[in-house]
Amino acid sequence: MRKKSYSSEVLIPLITILSDIIAIEASFAISYWIRFYSPFKNYYPFAGPLPGFTGYMVLSLMVIPIWILIFQSRKMYRPRRVVFIFDEFFLIGRLVTFGVIFAFGLIFFYRVFPYSRYVFVFIWAISIVLITLGRYMVLKIEKNLYNRGKALKNALIIGNNTTALDIYKNFIDHPYAGYNICGYLEEDHSIDIDLPDKGKRLGCYSEIIPVIKQYGIESVLVTIPSNENDKLYEIMKLCEGENVEFLLIPDFLEMITSSVRVQEIDGIPFLKIKSIPMNVWNRIVKRAFDIVFSSLILLLTSPLLLVLALLIKITSKGKVFYKQERVSLEGKKFYMFKFRSMVEGAEQETGAVFASKDDDRSTPIGRFMRKFSFDELPQYINVLKGDMSVVGPRPEREYFINIMKQKIPKYLERHRVKCGITGWAQVNGLRGKDTSMKKRIEYDIYYIENWSIIFDLKIILKTLREMFFSKAAF
Repeated sequence: MRKKSYSSEVLIPLITILSDIIAIEASFAISYWIRFYSPFKNYYPFAGPLPGFTGYMVLSLMVIPIWILIFQSRKMYRPRRVVFIFDEFFLIGRLVTFGVIFAFGLIFFYRVFPYSRYVFVFIWAISIVLITLGRYMVLKIEKNLYNRGKALKNALIIGNNTTALDIYKNFIDHPYAGYNICGYLEEDHSIDIDLPDKGKRLGCYSEIIPVIKQYGIESVLVTIPSNENDKLYEIMKLCEGENVEFLLIPDFLEMITSSVRVQEIDGIPFLKIKSIPMNVWNRIVKRAFDIVFSSLILLLTSPLLLVLALLIKITSKGKVFYKQERVSLEGKKFYMFKFRSMVEGAEQETGAVFASKDDDRSTPIGRFMRKFSFDELPQYINVLKGDMSVVGPRPEREYFINIMKQKIPKYLERHRVKCGITGWAQVNGLRGKDTSMKKRIEYDIYYIENWSIIFDLKIILKTLREMFFSKAAF
């Protein structure tokens, strides 16, 4: 029987709490120094006697337990929080804001001397940065622990299908998630489908109890289709009394498009099964962001744009820019601009085809630009014109759309928002003709159903990482 490892369940949350405490204490101390001892005091003199350092530190000790409770309320201290660090940053910013508001309220009861408002502004900003940096280090420690095969949670997959295979491959390729996949169970007397490298078969559904005990299973990952819920009920009944967690992986496309909400109109409850992705104000906010961001990018990269244009002109015959008709919001057509990365007239003989890695039509400078997505910088002109957004599903040609909409369910749903220079699918490695188009659409629909300006910022930050480290770029 394999041992269950609980070391990370205690160690990682404890280290995270200690990291937060140190960060909060440090932010109080640094903020006090900036206000009363740094050159800042010369610009904004403090009226009255210099307040003692002890008063601020006592206040910090009083607010720390409350801040920790605020963080715990959002489950910020659980292990296996394998997250993108900038997700943490935005969430930390919101929670610290609540914490500072609480500290402001507390000084009415603990008013030893007049507290400086500037200090609290500094505490707010500095604590967000220090807490984020501390959690980044803890995240690195946790990932390193799992990558070395330590403190992994033993998991079992229920099901023998393509979803099970995807889950298995994901956790095998990404051990930093903290799970050790021991194998899978399949339906009694089921016909084994041909899925290579899908892991070790441990038996049938009816044998789940001995498998749990033999392998010390802590998590059961269920991939049974939604139309077979009776089998899940039977499995759950078999596991009554067993201290294991069950995680259901629903059909992905069903999950992300099932934004069912109850809406009452004149006292009559309606189930809203599809809604408009963005209201008027959200569209205004997104458009304003697009204009500001694209203007800054074009301004900051103008020297690079000039150099690339000269290199294209010098190294190959033809125009510097390449424009192509694409389809965007609600089927509206527009001409998308790019730096020309292929030989002039690349599709005259082949017709419309997807670009591929090591495409012999690419120019030398074109291969370099495509590797780092520099060929797409002129698309910020499209953003300024209003044809595109910075973030959204990638625009496609009508020729391919007519093919894909017949093969892929809900393909045209991606046209409910403006297309974008980068998107949720692209930052998750789904770019190029060798990736699954079906999965790309699933990610696009997820973005549409869950849009927020914070989500856009997250995708932009991930895009920077993909530009320089993506293996799928070409």
